[in-house]
Amino acid sequence: MKTIIPGICLLMSATLNTSAQFKDPRPVKPKPNIIVFLVDDMGWEDTSVPFWDQLTDKNKRFRTPNMERLAQEGVKFTNAYATPVCTPSRVSMITGMNAAHHGVTNWTSPHKDVNADAPDSMLDSAPWNQNGFSPVKGVPQTVYATPLPALLKTAGYYTIHAGKAHWGAMGTPGANPYNMGFLVNIAGHAAGHPQSYLSEENYGNMPGKATPQAVPDLEEYYGTGTFLTEALTREALKALDEPVSRQQPFYLYLAHYAVHVPLQADKRYYQHYLDIGLDAAEAKYASLIEGMDASLGAVMDYLTTKKIAGNTVILFMSDNGGLSLAPPRGGAPHTQNLPLRAGKGSVYEGGIREPMLVKWPGKTKAGSVVQQYVMIEDFFPSILEMAGMQLYDAVQQIDGRSFVPLLEDPAATDSLRALVWHYPNKWIPNGGPGINYKSALRQGRWKIVYDQVQRRTELYDLVADIGEKRDLGAVYPDKVQALLTMLSQQLQQWHAPMPIDKVSGKPLPWPENRR
Repeated sequence: MKTIIPGICLLMSATLNTSAQFKDPRPVKPKPNIIVFLVDDMGWEDTSVPFWDQLTDKNKRFRTPNMERLAQEGVKFTNAYATPVCTPSRVSMITGMNAAHHGVTNWTSPHKDVNADAPDSMLDSAPWNQNGFSPVKGVPQTVYATPLPALLKTAGYYTIHAGKAHWGAMGTPGANPYNMGFLVNIAGHAAGHPQSYLSEENYGNMPGKATPQAVPDLEEYYGTGTFLTEALTREALKALDEPVSRQQPFYLYLAHYAVHVPLQADKRYYQHYLDIGLDAAEAKYASLIEGMDASLGAVMDYLTTKKIAGNTVILFMSDNGGLSLAPPRGGAPHTQNLPLRAGKGSVYEGGIREPMLVKWPGKTKAGSVVQQYVMIEDFFPSILEMAGMQLYDAVQQIDGRSFVPLLEDPAATDSLRALVWHYPNKWIPNGGPGINYKSALRQGRWKIVYDQVQRRTELYDLVADIGEKRDLGAVYPDKVQALLTMLSQQLQQWHAPMPIDKVSGKPLPWPENRR
């Protein structure tokens, strides 16, 4: 039975009549367009933009004028992090969850139910979500969550995917960007790298030679001499014409396959790097970087031409640290990201610290720098806040924190926040510095690295020792124990997967129970 209070009805009626007669004269500000420009395997130093307190020789090697332009117009984050390999980062960005929480801790095979872990004589694989992310509940060995693009689409955004997806295996919903809430998909599927960057090789789609890594959807560019990076850029900008023409806010996720292997020369830039003395491998790599930067420039020029740059947010990020295996890189192994230690696959800084730039006209102060550390899962709540979505319905617990306040106050700091990395997997057979079966936690200036197999810890002061050369564990044992306990408790709270001992059949112990 309903109770009606006449006074309230009268008040509501008066309110409705008043609102009909007197409209708010202030114009409603349109939602900002949002572009995520994601690069694959790009290191923190693979740019002419310095993300340290000094310009390094590596910075001088690369030509990235459009990254320089974006940094001059926006905010540079010098302590931005992702995960050691690609799929965990991509799943974290689209779900807002830490990798230890969503359980997609390694890169996913394009084939369903195939474990990408390298074999190990002592350990069975951790029970990680090897089929990746699923927007549909009940898919085996996946994490179920509400994807970011689907939420943006419900808020009126025209959602476009271009480039590398790599969220889930073929035959699962996570393989298809359309299932994520994208209205347009250009070249995104289950594979994590291109079979070929070359149009002369049809981007891998040669009769009798195609593999799951062959890049789809780009037939009109076959044999035209158009490098993959440029083809993706052209198609992404074509797709933008639709929402721009009707003044609909858009979300463009432009996720380049560059600079992932295979290292193939972008001929527009390759000769320059040979001329300055780089070997063939490094010249190819540098040409991929410059081609990626040219794509960023084309996107920024498009926004200016269409007169929408003033209401478009651009977020630039890489999904993991630069590759440091040699070959295919030139030079000595694990030196390519110096002064950072190691590279892709490692929980040391070279494997997880990324170049990150954000421009939000009217919000960001041109040329500002944020030193506060942030993590890739932070993109999820940040983008939703940029879109004006304070309330949204997501099935997962969000681990990320919005970095929008840092755009408004770049000097703000939070030394109590803890970032967690967890890699209970075997990426490559012979390992390397910080690679295979490692976890790490950063709080403030301190970082602890934990070897899950040897059950050893290392402690570093990242402010004084960015290269992680001096293990201070013996000097600060109380700090080691405090951070180790924090890491262990967080992993347990998230039910993080751990490798399985073949002899006992049990998971390896949590960090604080290592003895």
